[in-house]
Amino acid sequence: MGLVFKVSCKESFCNYHSLTGFTQTLQKMKERAMGTIPADTFALELKQMDGHDAATTAAASERAKWLLSSPNPPAPWQELSSSIKETVCFPAAKNGQPQANRPVLFLQGLFPILKWGRNYKATKFKNDVMAGLTLASLCIPQSIGYANLAKLDPQYGLYTSVVPPLIYALMGSSREIAIGPVAVVSLLLSAMISKLVDPNVDPAAYLRIIFTVTFFTGTFQALFGLFRLGFLIDFLSHAAIVGFMGGAAIVIGLQQLKGLLGLTHFTTKTDVVSVLGAVVKALHEEWYPLNFVLGCSFLIFILTTRFIGRRNKKLFWIPAMAPLFSVILSTLIVYLTKADRHGVKIVKHFKGGLNLSSVHQLNFGGPYVGEAAKIGLICSLIALTEAIAVGRSFASIKGYHLDGNKEMVAMGFMNIVGSLTSCYTATGSFSRTAVNFTAGCETVVSNIVMAITVLISLLLFTRLLYYTPLAILASIILSALPGLIDVNAAYNIWKVDKLDFVVCLGAFFGVLFGSVEIGLLVAVGISFGKIILSSIKPSTEVLGNLPGTDIFCNTVQYPMATKLPGISIFRINSATLCFANANFIRERILKWVADDMEETTKGGIRVMILDMTNVMNIDTSGIHAMEELHKELISQGIELAVANPRWQVISKMKVAKLVDKIGSGWIFFSVADAVDASLHLKMNSC
Repeated sequence: MGLVFKVSCKESFCNYHSLTGFTQTLQKMKERAMGTIPADTFALELKQMDGHDAATTAAASERAKWLLSSPNPPAPWQELSSSIKETVCFPAAKNGQPQANRPVLFLQGLFPILKWGRNYKATKFKNDVMAGLTLASLCIPQSIGYANLAKLDPQYGLYTSVVPPLIYALMGSSREIAIGPVAVVSLLLSAMISKLVDPNVDPAAYLRIIFTVTFFTGTFQALFGLFRLGFLIDFLSHAAIVGFMGGAAIVIGLQQLKGLLGLTHFTTKTDVVSVLGAVVKALHEEWYPLNFVLGCSFLIFILTTRFIGRRNKKLFWIPAMAPLFSVILSTLIVYLTKADRHGVKIVKHFKGGLNLSSVHQLNFGGPYVGEAAKIGLICSLIALTEAIAVGRSFASIKGYHLDGNKEMVAMGFMNIVGSLTSCYTATGSFSRTAVNFTAGCETVVSNIVMAITVLISLLLFTRLLYYTPLAILASIILSALPGLIDVNAAYNIWKVDKLDFVVCLGAFFGVLFGSVEIGLLVAVGISFGKIILSSIKPSTEVLGNLPGTDIFCNTVQYPMATKLPGISIFRINSATLCFANANFIRERILKWVADDMEETTKGGIRVMILDMTNVMNIDTSGIHAMEELHKELISQGIELAVANPRWQVISKMKVAKLVDKIGSGWIFFSVADAVDASLHLKMNSC
């Protein structure tokens, strides 16, 4: 009786077609062995399961046909054309929508103000006016200070707070972002352009390069948006930005020692060693204590008001008004006491009036046009990274989505127009955006109010700023720097990813002890190194089946997952199978197959299933590596099965005739289908 039962068990074991049938058969065999079901019932249930498995196999075959008969993916030029239409706002007409509305939709997409402006209410305008006036009170002194940081006359900082915000108000989609000059971009421009032309020796040439760089910056930003190249700013990872901003904040702070100490001669270098050396040298030769006393006094005042504003959100207007109040009060003190005659350095050169045309100052044929384009590219990436991060942060708070590509187009056009109207590179400022948000802004009308207020100041009040001490501008910039140093973010990076922390440190120390360019190059270099390392040696997993399911997962992560006899399953964890990693993956798989062959005591490996769920694309090197893998496996008597190849992958496999070489019967919709077919093959050989 026991012999008969063993024979029937062997026959039933050899007749199942699927993983589900396999587990069900084993269960029925256990029940029969324990005597819980009679022999005739056992035989009947086996026949029923055999019919069910045949239906399962037929369904798997149908799914494989869907995969193999899928249409070709769109060509690259079609994807590019579609992305441009989407970004430049040539929307397709909706069902039932007349074709005549397309121009209106295009204009509304290009100028969002035309869409939301129809529902704009007086209550929103009241909030926007208050936010805009509060924003202007902070923007005016900061713009003057940042112009000084960029080694420009103060009016150019105010110019940059007039035209770019107005253009962004027409084209931008963020409701809270405040546009204008920022510290980091100002430092970038002064540090990199000063190497080409000394602003003290030839200020006119320096100014021409500034405008040319701004034009290139806007052009690159617009192109990034039009061609949906926003991924480029992701090469400046979060860790790189944290380190870069922290290093830049310290460098900017050290640069302000020139104004805080009233120094006339100062180094043009930005590294901490050169700056500290210049300060030590100046302290022995020239410095004026009155500048230091005046600057530190108002710095303490500004920081105190900021502390009050954080403790009581209703008093947000106090820290917002503090910089402008400091400028007005310090200017009166210097004017009334004639402190400029006793060593206090003042602004002096301040030209008011409307923005002047700078079209004739753009220089595309000079010896520095290549360098200007390079600087423009760097500035465009830094400016976009800061602006989009700021815009998305506040958009998430308000509960709406910000399209990064459309933001790039808006910022690109505002900088192009700005370069033609005596402005230098503008972007979104975190400190001013926070003030704008806290002040209760409803829309970008707050930017319009701010720009008009700054314009009025240019027309009427610039002469009054002649006696503004440089120490106050330095204190205003210093007060804004703590927001750029994010110690908590650096600590979190350390806890989460040690290699990311290396990127952060590389950017930080590169800026601090090298230069702004070196800091960026180090950060991007380490980030690229991470990408290249993960691309060259992507992780691969051996998969096993979770008991009682048709789910397959990593046997290391899930020790309860079991390998199936005669079948090896591998998953490639890489978005592309390409020249950089194809041979590595092929050799890794062959090594694992060889190890499995040694561990298998009977029957050997009959099928090797390659799970390509994570592989989004493949190139000719990847195709060649799969051909070599197939040949080597066949020579060892092992079939190669491919599971879930993605759209681009299966399309290229068909074009390269790889599907014909592997056999269409070995291309499957899922790993479970591949396992079912493999088990059927194995049992048919019993």
